[in-house]
Amino acid sequence: MKFSLEVRHGPEEARAFAETLRESIVSLGGEVVDSKQSSPDLVLAVGGDGTMLAGTQQALAHDVPILGFNLGTMGFLAEAETADVKAVVKRLIAGDYDTAQRMTVTATVNGQSVTGVNDVVVEKVDSQRLIHLDVAVNGAHFLTYRADGLIVATPTGSTAYSFSAGGPLVDPDLSALILTPVAAHSLFDRTLVLPPATKLAITVGSDRPVKVTVDKMGLGHLGSAQTVEIERGVHDAQFVRLRRRPFTGLLTEKFGLT
Repeated sequence: MKFSLEVRHGPEEARAFAETLRESIVSLGGEVVDSKQSSPDLVLAVGGDGTMLAGTQQALAHDVPILGFNLGTMGFLAEAETADVKAVVKRLIAGDYDTAQRMTVTATVNGQSVTGVNDVVVEKVDSQRLIHLDVAVNGAHFLTYRADGLIVATPTGSTAYSFSAGGPLVDPDLSALILTPVAAHSLFDRTLVLPPATKLAITVGSDRPVKVTVDKMGLGHLGSAQTVEIERGVHDAQFVRLRRRPFTGLLTEKFGLT
């Protein structure tokens, strides 16, 4: 079985564990490959949720599952702990795991598209000034927001930036687009949970530039009257699952709700 690794940059802890992980894979009959040169059967991410998002890009490109080893703080997206490395690798090589389909979201600016598993963020560049964002839903004008930005999240991304901006937590077994304003200066500042087939168009309604990111990857800047189109991604991400646990159980574990 071929594995590709996505390792968090910087911390010595991540580099040291990555080496242990490589040794475990080889000793159990697996192979570590460079995803740019060979297609892996599975992607392993070593780090926090940010590393998991980067690894998901690899997994989507090769249409393979991904599993994360948690070296971060919350680790919402990670499935395994570092202490269990040999047992986890053994199960993966034996095919003793399930996969969960996670909805993705795609943003398109000037013909360039990027797909992520968490969210698309359209936000101000100038920290001192509000932006005006005109939102159309399925081709019909909905509302003009005066805000710091807008987040369009998947259920997977509902535990990230959208949640910190006041959005709801949504079970990732559901499919939906979650539109959450950031610090809206308007009467209507509630989150909208929309059907997964919804097509959104967000147009800059002022001369104040905005930036667009997908899972923290920059897609570019927009000026007045320019638009980013957002919709469900064509392909779902595949997250490895080694154990069955409800979404409420995950929240209890990560937030310490005992």
